[in-house]
Amino acid sequence: MSRPEQHQASPAERYAAQRRKRAYPVTELFQSQLSYDFDPFQREACERLEEGDSVLVAAPTGAGKTVVAEFAVFLTMRDPNAKIFYTAPIKALSNQKFNEFVRRYGPSEVGLLTGDTNINSQARIVVMTTEVLRNMLYANSPLLDDLAYVVMDEVHYLADRFRGAVWEEVIIHLPSEVRLVSLSATVSNAEEFGDWLQAVRGDTQVIVSEHRPIPLDYHVRAGSRLVDLFETRGDTYTDRVNPELVNLVRQRGRGQSGGPRSRGGRRGGRRGGRNWEARVRSNDERYNRAELVDQLDRANMLPAIFFIFSRAGCDAAVQQLKRSGICLTTREERDEIRWIVESRCRSLLDEDLGVLGYFQWLEALELGIASHHAGLLPAFKEVVEELFQNKLVKLVFATETLALGINMPARTVVLEKLDKFNGEGRVPITPGEFTQLTGRAGRRGIDVEGHAVVLWRDGMNPQQLAALASRRSYPLNSSFRPTYNMAVNLVDRFGRERTRDVLESSFAQFQADRAVVDIARKVQQQRESLAGYEAAMDCHRGDFFSYSRVRRELSDLERKKIREDMPNAHAERERGQQRLQELRHEMRMHPCHSCPEREDHARWGERYWRLKHDTDRLVRQIESRTGAVAQVFDRLTDALIERGYLAQLTTSDDLALTSHGHSLKRIYGERDLLIAECIRKQAWLKLDAAGLAAMAAALVFEPRRDEDNPPERFLPRGGFREALEHTERLWEELDELEERHGVPRTAPLATGLVPAMHRWARGGRLDDVLDEAGLQAGDFVRWSKQVLDLLDQIEKVTTGGLKRTAREAYDAVRHGIVAYASVAE
Repeated sequence: MSRPEQHQASPAERYAAQRRKRAYPVTELFQSQLSYDFDPFQREACERLEEGDSVLVAAPTGAGKTVVAEFAVFLTMRDPNAKIFYTAPIKALSNQKFNEFVRRYGPSEVGLLTGDTNINSQARIVVMTTEVLRNMLYANSPLLDDLAYVVMDEVHYLADRFRGAVWEEVIIHLPSEVRLVSLSATVSNAEEFGDWLQAVRGDTQVIVSEHRPIPLDYHVRAGSRLVDLFETRGDTYTDRVNPELVNLVRQRGRGQSGGPRSRGGRRGGRRGGRNWEARVRSNDERYNRAELVDQLDRANMLPAIFFIFSRAGCDAAVQQLKRSGICLTTREERDEIRWIVESRCRSLLDEDLGVLGYFQWLEALELGIASHHAGLLPAFKEVVEELFQNKLVKLVFATETLALGINMPARTVVLEKLDKFNGEGRVPITPGEFTQLTGRAGRRGIDVEGHAVVLWRDGMNPQQLAALASRRSYPLNSSFRPTYNMAVNLVDRFGRERTRDVLESSFAQFQADRAVVDIARKVQQQRESLAGYEAAMDCHRGDFFSYSRVRRELSDLERKKIREDMPNAHAERERGQQRLQELRHEMRMHPCHSCPEREDHARWGERYWRLKHDTDRLVRQIESRTGAVAQVFDRLTDALIERGYLAQLTTSDDLALTSHGHSLKRIYGERDLLIAECIRKQAWLKLDAAGLAAMAAALVFEPRRDEDNPPERFLPRGGFREALEHTERLWEELDELEERHGVPRTAPLATGLVPAMHRWARGGRLDDVLDEAGLQAGDFVRWSKQVLDLLDQIEKVTTGGLKRTAREAYDAVRHGIVAYASVAE
C-alpha cells in the first residue's frame, strides 16, 4: 500500500502561513484595550495599517468599521510627530466624532473644523468636513505638515451628485506619503473602487465584509400581525420567501384558515382570508401607529426608528402618538429628560422658545417620543440624538437623513413605505437606501438580533420585497465633474497639461476607461523622472538640454534610411545631407561640446529622450481615448480665458492665473464664477449689510422645484434692486458664454429667501422671519449658515468698502438661533 502523496504548499499558502506567524504588537495592544474581540475584517484592516498600507473597508452599517479609524488615531498618537485628520460628510457626524475623541484623548489633542467652527486647528487629531480638507489642499495649508493619516468616513458619499466630487479631489491631491483609511457601506464594486485607490494612492488593501455582527430579521406587518418575510428552518432563516405570506397574497379575497406563521410557529390574526385582507388594506387607509408601537413594546422590540420620508409626516406621527395617550418612560426618566433638555437649550432666547415649538417638543420627549429631520433646529436634533443614545427616548420618527452615519442604532427599524418623493414624483427606494435604513437595527453589545419591519401596502410583491432585502450592496458610481473653482486651483498648482493628467486619474474617468488612469499615473511618474534627468544633465558650460536635442536629431537623421523607390528620394536625400551638415556645425559650435563631462551629461540626455519618446507615446494613447472629464476641463479653461481669469503664457503653451483668477481660487459654491464676476464688476458696492446678506441668500438658496421667485414688490427696495439687476445681467452674459463653450450652466438666482434674510439681518423677529421664509427653523438655520460661509469668502477676497460690508453682514446674520447653532455645532 503506497503512502499518500504529501501536499506541497503553494506560494500563496506559504505566504498566508508566514502572515499568521507575524507579530502585530500595536494591533494587539490596541485590541487589549477594547471590551470585545476583533472581528476578522477589523483585525485584518488594523494589521494592514500597522504594516503601512492604506485600507478601504467596506462593511454593513453597524459592523464596527469605525474601530479601524480609531486604530489609525491610536497609531498616530504613538508617534509624537504625527497627526491625523478625520473627515465626515455631515457636520452632525463631525461633531459626534469630535466629542468622542475629546472624551478619550482630552481637549488639547483634538480639533474641529467645519467651515463655521474652528476649534484647536493645530491639534494632532482634527475632525473636519471633507470640503475643509479640500480647501486646505488647494491652499497648501501648513496644517498639512506632519499629516500621517486621513480617515474618510462614509466614503461612498462620493456618489452624491452635489458634493461627491470633493471626495475625489481629496483622494487625488493628498500627499502620497499620507495613508488613507476609507470606510464605506457595503458596495457591490468595492474591488473596482479599491483598484482606483491603488492606482492613485499606491499600496491600498481592500477589505470587504458582508457579515453583520447583529443578525437582522425581516418582518412584514400584515394587518395586526408581524409576519416573517423569509421562511425558517428550525431557528434559521432561509433565503426563500415565507410561503404562507405568498399564499395569503395569492389568495386574497378567498376565505382560508389561519394567519401567516411567525418565527417559532406562532399563528397570528383572526381566521379567514377576507378579514386579513381587510386589515391589510387598513394599513393604507387607517393605520394605527399606537397599536404598532404597543405591539413592538410588548415584543421587547423598542427602541425603534420609524422612517417616514416626509418631515410633516414625522411631526404628525409624534402628535398622533401624543393624542393616543401612549407613554414609554418612567418618572425618573422623564425627570432626567427634562434636566438634559433644559441644560442643553438654556442659551435659547425665551421669546424664541414658543416660535420653535419648544414646549410641545419637550412634552413629547418626556413621553419617550421624538421626530428627527432637517427642519428641526440643530440643537433640537442633537438633543434627540443624545436622548436616544442614552435610551431615554424610545421612539424616533425620522427622514432618511438619519441613516447617514450618525450613531443612533435601534433594536427595530420600521419602514412605513418603500417609495419617496424625489422632487419630481414618487420613486421606489433603492437597494442601497434600503440597506442603509435597515442597517440601523441591532445595537452591538446590547442586542442579539435586530428587526426590520415593513408595513404591507396594497400592491406589494413579496418576491420583490425579498429581493430588496437580499441585495445588501449597491454600486458606487462617481459624480465627479470639473468646476470653475477647481479649474483655476488645478491650473495654478499644476499647469494646464498636468491638470489634464490629474483629471484623467479621477474615479469618473477610471470607470469610463479603467486603462486610462494607469497610463496617466505612469505619465505623471515619467514626467517627474524627466525633470530629474534634465537636472542631471546640467552643464556649467551652457544649455545641455538644447545640445542634447541637437545630438538627438542628428542621431535620428543618421539612422533614417532613404530608399530609391521612395517618392522624391533624391530631393529628400539632398535635404537630409544639408540638414546633417547644419546639425554637425551647430553641435561643434555649441559651448557644451567642449565640456570635459560631455559624455556623462550625454548619457543622461539619451535617457531623457528615450523616456520622453515613451511618455509622448503614452500621452498620444491617452489623447486617442475619450477623456470626457478632461474635455470639460478644456472647455472650462477656454471660457475662463475669454472672461479674463486665465491667461496664455507668452513663453509656453501653458496658462497662468490673472488677479481675477486668484480671487476665483477662494470662492467655493455652485455659482462660483458668477460671484467672482459680481465682485470684479463691482455690482455690490452700494449694498448695505442687510442688502449684501440678502444678495448672498439669492446666490446660495436652492428652492424646491415647484417654488417660483417672489414678485419684485416683495424684494428690498433701493440699492438692492439695482444690484440685483446688475447681477442678473452678469448671469445672462455667463449663460451665453457657457452655452457657447458647451460647459455646465450656472443656475439662475433664486430670490425666495431674500425678503426673510433681509429682515433677519436687520434684526427682525424670528416668528416674522420664519413666516416670511415659509421655512422650518432648521432649514432657515441651514441656509443662513451657507449665507455666512459666502459672506466670509467675500470678505476674504475683497478690499475696501465691500470687505467691511461683508463683515457687517456676517455679524448681522449671526445672531439668535443662527448664532446658537454655530456655537452648538
